[in-house]
Amino acid sequence: MKFDAMPWCQRTLYTHAAKPVLDVLSFYRLLDSPVFPTAQQLNCLAKQYYDGWEGPAFKAQSSFSADDTRYYEAIIKEDGQVPTREESWHDLFNGLIWLQFPKTKSLLNRLHMQDICRNGAHPRTPRRNRITHFDECGVIFAVEEANLDVGNRLLGALAKHEWKSVFVEQNTQWQKCVHPVIFGHANFEMLLTPFTGLTAKWLCVKVPNGFSSKERKTQLRLLDAALYARIRELDDFTPSAILKPVPLLGIPGWYPIQDSAFYDDKEYFRPLSAKAKNTIQLPLT
Repeated sequence: MKFDAMPWCQRTLYTHAAKPVLDVLSFYRLLDSPVFPTAQQLNCLAKQYYDGWEGPAFKAQSSFSADDTRYYEAIIKEDGQVPTREESWHDLFNGLIWLQFPKTKSLLNRLHMQDICRNGAHPRTPRRNRITHFDECGVIFAVEEANLDVGNRLLGALAKHEWKSVFVEQNTQWQKCVHPVIFGHANFEMLLTPFTGLTAKWLCVKVPNGFSSKERKTQLRLLDAALYARIRELDDFTPSAILKPVPLLGIPGWYPIQDSAFYDDKEYFRPLSAKAKNTIQLPLT
């Protein structure tokens, strides 16, 4: 099924969508919406969840002039508006990521525009490819300062594709020492009907002690600040050896079928290639 052909239906969401999708829609109280959420609803949520929203406004795609041929990133930068297609899951999830990570999303837009101004919109620069990869398919692994030793061991094993060690033998460390959070809106879209093969690109960040006990709204503010700082530390995605892949459905609790046979599937949980580069993310300090 094409995702944008998938109707807005609470029953369908509950029976098909993976846990992260239900969590984000529940947080913004959209699951009970009788119709597909609109750009205007996203604007209302921005005002509701922020005392002073500093991010862009969301504007329905149909309200743009047909003569406006500007590049998507340029519209955001120049007008402070995010073009949002009506009844598009992809654009809805993009809007929800903006609501959760306005500082980081604004940074990514600035980085895109830097490269576009220097090199043109097409073809994308290698840095823009990395930015797009993370923007579409990113997942954040947040580790509290007190858990850095445990977090680095687990993430080090993850970077080496030691899947069973990470997901099975150390499954109790997830949500306890390493907190996974979806950033890529394309992955949210694909989690509407999850399938074996769904993969993300991960970036780890350090968050303050006590992060796990704070309310979700506060956690998002801390995550946004931490992710922004982490991207700057990593030279704004300029180096190539940053992002690493993770089989998204392997994260404990995110998929109902996580038995031994599932983790034995080497087509999904692939061994590390001999040509794979070490990530410059680790160790997280």
